[in-house]
Amino acid sequence: MVYGSHGFLRRSRNTLKGKPRDRGKISIRKYFQEFVVGETAGISIDVKYRNIPYPKFNGKLGKITGQQGRAYYININDNGRKKDVLVSPEHLQKINKG
Repeated sequence: MVYGSHGFLRRSRNTLKGKPRDRGKISIRKYFQEFVVGETAGISIDVKYRNIPYPKFNGKLGKITGQQGRAYYININDNGRKKDVLVSPEHLQKINKG
């Protein structure tokens, strides 16, 4: 019997595959988008870029708490625990509440 993988990308085949329409050229607008501290954003892994966040956090919502270089710290709730995840802007989507 073969042991299963315990690597960074385990069980993420469908998550990281993406839809055929979404593959292709890189969007410059998405690459250079900016956020303000306190703004709500969602983590949406874009398979065209590297530096992806841990696949477990795909689809999570949270508030921007800080910035480090081009990337942003987003505070999310992970099973009752507050976590700060460092995510580059191409994997973030603005959420308009209101």
